[in-house]
Amino acid sequence: MGGLDLPNRYNVAADLLDRNLNGGRADKIAIHSAGGDVSYGELFKLACGAARTLKELGVRREERVLIVAYDSPGWVAAFLGAIRFGAVPVPVNPLLQRSEDYDHFIEDSLAKVVVVDGATEEKLQPAADRAAEPPLLLRAGQIAVEKEVEPAPTRRDDMAFWLYSSGSTGKPKAVVHLQHDIPYTCVSYGEQVLGIKESDTTFSTTGLFHAYGFGNNLTMPYWVGASTVLHAGRHTPATVLDTIEKRRPTLFFSAPTLFNAILNFEGSRSRDLSSIRHCVAAAESLPAEVWRRWKEAYGLTILDGVGSTEMLHIYCSNRLDDVRPGSSGKAVPGYELKILDEEGKPVPAGDAGDLYVKGDSALALYWAQHEKSKRSILGDWFFTGDRYRVDEDGYYWYEGRSDDMIKVSGLWASPIEIESALLEHPSVAESAVVGVEVNGFTRIKAFVITKSGVEAGDGLVTALQEHCKSKLQRYQFPHMIEFVSELPKTVTGKIQRYKLREKEATPASA
Repeated sequence: MGGLDLPNRYNVAADLLDRNLNGGRADKIAIHSAGGDVSYGELFKLACGAARTLKELGVRREERVLIVAYDSPGWVAAFLGAIRFGAVPVPVNPLLQRSEDYDHFIEDSLAKVVVVDGATEEKLQPAADRAAEPPLLLRAGQIAVEKEVEPAPTRRDDMAFWLYSSGSTGKPKAVVHLQHDIPYTCVSYGEQVLGIKESDTTFSTTGLFHAYGFGNNLTMPYWVGASTVLHAGRHTPATVLDTIEKRRPTLFFSAPTLFNAILNFEGSRSRDLSSIRHCVAAAESLPAEVWRRWKEAYGLTILDGVGSTEMLHIYCSNRLDDVRPGSSGKAVPGYELKILDEEGKPVPAGDAGDLYVKGDSALALYWAQHEKSKRSILGDWFFTGDRYRVDEDGYYWYEGRSDDMIKVSGLWASPIEIESALLEHPSVAESAVVGVEVNGFTRIKAFVITKSGVEAGDGLVTALQEHCKSKLQRYQFPHMIEFVSELPKTVTGKIQRYKLREKEATPASA
């Protein structure tokens, strides 16, 4: 790909900061946050301090460092400091509710150190104590500055960092990325689609632990010397609008659900979004109606696209001068796409099939998941698990998941997990869970067969929803429940969820 020529010896964390110091931007603000502004020069010293601290704590090259914290300068310093030192940072969602939710990440990563903050330390300490080899906890806000730490002589094809991705069954999988993957996304999407510039200020409502937010609010802005806005905690329409008016970002990244929530928020159309020049949506499909309402309300175009943890960022996107509302656009420069049927043959024009993507930001492998890696990485091509069709003009249209996974508000929900939780309730005999469209957005619907003698009704609906919330993450409960007498199945007894989805082509509003 043009514009990307990396030497064999390459450390991406050193590149992202050193390029700004060498470019005379040491005094320029890299991060705006509630805790204060941080310049590129200060961030460099924080990252060097993190590198020094990790080394003193006994972390060695290529050992993992778990990061479970909200977005902050300390988060960024821990991530970049780990790579600078030659270790492998592993960001994890800080919003998980239970301490037990983190046991898998500690065990799977074999992390020697877990970076936490004041909001996550209480959850992580019991998880660390339970581990076979308990890791040390390091507060992100307590990282001291260091004048200089020489970057490790890593290579462009060395392991650099992991991100976790949910699967249709089982526990989250670690997606292994290499040093050169970040620059590839910065040039392909950041420069050639987004047109990000040094003068930009980015604001992403998706956190840094997520591939989408990580590219939006860290790697791409640092690549060109732009500034970022970090907001710790959950985002609501009120906090988003307040942040935009206060920080005046020029590039705004969010998920379709939040774009819609902002439009529906009282008084939102009178708020000042004039600083923004581009908006970007990803993590779930953006309904055409939301695109049109946003354009009408603020005069701003939302660039909708599709990416994945495995490909690191967006690989198919609309452009400012080439938009088809409701579609995922066309392949990003540097990526190739193809749609195949179940036998691996190209589908006829206009038909839906499995989407495959080719590009050099693709994962190296799934950690300790050899069979999964072989099924998903087919030579230069990655099997996305998404079903798509391409129209006569070359735009790609999302048609659902190949593996029945459900994406709600940008987060993956496994129907199998929800079904298992429902089956633990004493009133449930059988269940099947699917994603259905409600006003252009995906919602979770459960079909339930009750046990003999159990009275189905609104009371049981509420009870089952609360039961799921207590067993799973808060967003994984069924928004709708329909009681049925039977479920569609194959001759071998496997539930045919696609028949339930077809039945719900026009569901009632949630």
